[in-house]
Amino acid sequence: MRYLALGDSYTIGEMVGAEERWPVQLAVLLRGRGVAVADPEIVARTGWTTDELMAGIDRAAPAGSFDLVSLLIGVNDQYRGRDPGEYRNQFRALLERAASYAGGEAARVIVLSIPDWGTTPFAEGRDRGRIAAEIDRFNAINREETEKRGARYVDVTPESRAAAGEGAQTLIAPDGLHPSGGMYAGWARLALPQALAALGGASR
Repeated sequence: MRYLALGDSYTIGEMVGAEERWPVQLAVLLRGRGVAVADPEIVARTGWTTDELMAGIDRAAPAGSFDLVSLLIGVNDQYRGRDPGEYRNQFRALLERAASYAGGEAARVIVLSIPDWGTTPFAEGRDRGRIAAEIDRFNAINREETEKRGARYVDVTPESRAAAGEGAQTLIAPDGLHPSGGMYAGWARLALPQALAALGGASR
């Protein structure tokens, strides 16, 4: 089975080895459940916003249809102060693009929520409450659009917030911003039930 992973630094796994990226760890978990899925084809880059991901997909031009597609995008839209309404429109377009790669079946698309980078050491001295509120607003948008389209949603934001305080020692990469392989492992475990349902055709 073919798997396409779309996103930004969280999908490409900035600061971790290729085997620690959450989509790669998800594929390993799926194989452990007897699902013959290949390692993911990844279209993602650190710093990408929604429109930059769309342009990146155009350049990469993934070929054929995929059995599973994941989408995680929006943190850089929030970081750059983009308008939530603009994010909604662009996220909706990306969700349609993701569904098209899944043979038009939105139920084979899984969307992950935007993690809260405001809990990381990188955010020291910033308004963490404002960051959290904005992340929540963007996630309310992507969740609503995901459910409206009939795709599957995985909320990893609470897990990302566990990186606050002492958790940063094991859950955050050495740059003080991006997740560690350990945190990505948690995301993969959270995504596994929805991925299994997507690949098995089970109802959500």
